[in-house]
Amino acid sequence: MTDLADVGPKVEDSAETVERMVETRLPTTYGEFRAVGYLDSRWGHEHVALVYGEVAGTTPLTRLHSECLTGDVFASTRCDCGDQLDAAMRGVVTEGAGVVIYLKGHEGRGIGLLAKLAAMRLQEEGLDTVEANLALGLPVDAREYDVAAQILRDLGIEQVRLLSNNPEKLDSLRRNGISVVERVPLLIAPNEDNLPYLRTKRERLDHLLPHLA
Repeated sequence: MTDLADVGPKVEDSAETVERMVETRLPTTYGEFRAVGYLDSRWGHEHVALVYGEVAGTTPLTRLHSECLTGDVFASTRCDCGDQLDAAMRGVVTEGAGVVIYLKGHEGRGIGLLAKLAAMRLQEEGLDTVEANLALGLPVDAREYDVAAQILRDLGIEQVRLLSNNPEKLDSLRRNGISVVERVPLLIAPNEDNLPYLRTKRERLDHLLPHLA
């Protein structure tokens, strides 16, 4: 675990666009969560916060997880997404309390499912994930995390221990008024299929992945 010297949040000027729509009990193989559903009026995206235990007014272990159909549902070994989601859910249960925010509209770093599959095809021809997106005329990473800050505030959370290797998630939460008091690494053992993907995240997107060395 890495402690962070947080000098205080830097709040961006942005309107609240997320509305809490529904809440229900969600028993899982990891434990029983509270599923809180949100609608983002900007894009029509439906997000869900999986809340374990009592988190309001605390500094919970928190994961911002970008949707990944191929990894989360189909267990693709070309990325580490499914393994990260599994580790995050297990982690918050072990902690006794925490939040996993599942962010829709983030497929393929925000380019969508079909474009992600097209980018995968280009990767088979030798491009890395950054080059493949650019070759399709698409952004390297189109994801935004301000919605996650709005969800956290709605849950009564103002500061978190962030379970992430992505510095942009940390920076975005701070810009949007959420204090990140600790970054907790989420390191997944690489395999033959995802090692190039992980190296690209480390070398071109500044993800903190020291275990690859």
